[in-house]
Amino acid sequence: MKRFKLTIGWQIMIGLVLGIILGIIFYQNKTAITTMSNIGTMFINLIQMIVLPIVLSCLTVGIASMGDIKKLGRIGGKTILYFEIMTTIAIALGLLVANLAHPGDFINIHALKGEDISKYVSTANAAKESGGWGTVMNLIPTNIFKSLSDGAMMQVIVFSVFFGLGTAAIGEKGKIIVDFLNSVSEVMFKVTNWVMSLAPIGVCALIGATLAQMGVSALAPLSYFVFLAYATMIVFILVFMGLAAKLFGFSLKNLLFVIKDEIVLAFSTASSEATLPRLIDKMQRFGVDKSIVSFVIPTGYTFNLDGSAIYQSLAVIFMAQAYHIHLSIGQQVMVLLVLVVTSKGMAGVPGASFVVLLATVSTVGIPVNGLAFIAGIDRLVDMGRTAVNVVGNSLATVIIGKSEKVFNSEQSRQYVQEFLPNAK
Repeated sequence: MKRFKLTIGWQIMIGLVLGIILGIIFYQNKTAITTMSNIGTMFINLIQMIVLPIVLSCLTVGIASMGDIKKLGRIGGKTILYFEIMTTIAIALGLLVANLAHPGDFINIHALKGEDISKYVSTANAAKESGGWGTVMNLIPTNIFKSLSDGAMMQVIVFSVFFGLGTAAIGEKGKIIVDFLNSVSEVMFKVTNWVMSLAPIGVCALIGATLAQMGVSALAPLSYFVFLAYATMIVFILVFMGLAAKLFGFSLKNLLFVIKDEIVLAFSTASSEATLPRLIDKMQRFGVDKSIVSFVIPTGYTFNLDGSAIYQSLAVIFMAQAYHIHLSIGQQVMVLLVLVVTSKGMAGVPGASFVVLLATVSTVGIPVNGLAFIAGIDRLVDMGRTAVNVVGNSLATVIIGKSEKVFNSEQSRQYVQEFLPNAK
């Protein structure tokens, strides 16, 4: 008799439901909120503990296996171009939907309860003072160990690229480094499996703490905005990502089934980091060359945030409508251009989506304090936009792999059949 076993995806879903129940039961219970918050934080910390070692080891080995700086430049160029195209489409879609649906017309902003956003204001001001040069200069690490300690993803990526190229340049002598880092990545993936077994508990605690703090009633005034954000994200996945997948000759449905557990995990934790180790592993199994996966997934983590782009464009128009501020076509084009730039410049900044919004609304005359009124539902929307970001990065990996002709279609078909037995 075959033993029944719940997949990690179903375990996480059960944790999500239990978290909602606990959040309702322990509404405004400070002891329960503290306990659940601490458990959730410990789970996220465990994930963060393994992410950067995996990125460093996998990306260095991937770059070393390329062995060609021209090839790296070509792949990097394609990746950034693809990211920019999809981000621009996501922002434009958000602006279009907000203009058609008018979410800001249905609420009285003065009747909403505001949240404290002072920490985001100070972060936005600091980022604004550093300017474009500051952003570029911050990409280059002065101490890789400090970058690892600070969780500076882009600095780790930059170091890994140079380290990988240097390893390839010394030829046979670099083989010992490649073998060592391959072993490191295997160890980290094993640790990932152990940590993921705790995911249902972490998800339950994170959702429970969030709902216990804000309560279900807090969602009512902004429920239309939340619904609109999720509906727009779904349209973006099914229509625009679906078209991109079809254009490159593969099924988005197959990809979604392969990464469904990671989508659920990203949604329930609102953390892309939680899925990054498993995505790297799954995309290789899906048939994409390791060198492509190791470069595109970590880079997309900071540069390809389609879900965040949709939310930010919706939020800007929502705030303008709520304050009865008419934004002309020219001003909305300005919003699009500003979001394209700031969404990249703020990558890796704590509360990045809110910092980007603060930097954007001030350019078109919308009161910055208005963002305090949607801060309460930010976590709820963050769950959806994180899931979209994960799908977008997975799709980008396959597309870049196919464009470089290093996608193994037969391996992909066999791997998909593990999830969809009748898939062709």
